[in-house]
Amino acid sequence: MPPSSSTSTTGSAKSTSGGVQSLERAFDLLERMADTGGEVGLSELSASGGLPLPTIHRLMRTLLACGYVRQQANRRYALGPRLIRLGESASRLLGTWARPCLSRLVEATGETANMALLDGDEVVYVAQVPSKHSMRMFTEVGRRVLPHSTGVGKALLATVPDDEVRALLSRTGMPAATERTITTPDGFLAALADVRRLGYAVDDNEQEIGVRCLAVPVPDSPTAAAISISGPAGRVTESATEKIVPVLQQVAAELSRTLTG
Repeated sequence: MPPSSSTSTTGSAKSTSGGVQSLERAFDLLERMADTGGEVGLSELSASGGLPLPTIHRLMRTLLACGYVRQQANRRYALGPRLIRLGESASRLLGTWARPCLSRLVEATGETANMALLDGDEVVYVAQVPSKHSMRMFTEVGRRVLPHSTGVGKALLATVPDDEVRALLSRTGMPAATERTITTPDGFLAALADVRRLGYAVDDNEQEIGVRCLAVPVPDSPTAAAISISGPAGRVTESATEKIVPVLQQVAAELSRTLTG
């Protein structure tokens, strides 16, 4: 009898979910490489994923031949340059998919709406819908900022373990964008604790004086994402925050369904 689809390890074997098992395993390897910083040894992949070393070696040879993985001088494997084009295209599409949700956020709050991702140690803005007010905030799509001075940065890092956050901050430093910027790791970790407790993040004049930002993570997003509204501090007040946060959370849930559907 031929082997069952749940136990076969051939390249054409189907998984129990109806997909092609070797493809699922290859993408799982790529994602685990990304989780470890983009470079890893075969034995580490075998230990963390439970696949036999020969299976991993065969999959990596295929990824290497296609350019999605490269082998370093130290014999370890790293994510390859062909992934860059895929990631850039996916990022542009992500912004396109997000815009209808951001537009609803602008209609509901009156303020500029943004979507941002965590890319390495930086926050990158991938979509924006501007407010209709004559006085409004504008952040260029593609702009990169350090996470410690932004609402979206706090929302993105609130789900990351504290030791990993400290490591990130040690790499980036914590330069002050304004006199209100949090510039110590302990202060930033305390702010992240507030995000977890309250369910939203605040940038209170920390990136730019006169500007307040409210942000929430997008739950279950395929990649860590957050959405926010930003506006003049005179409009994004404490009382306005009570009305805006539930709308932000509702739109984040809608966007989650869009991205995972």
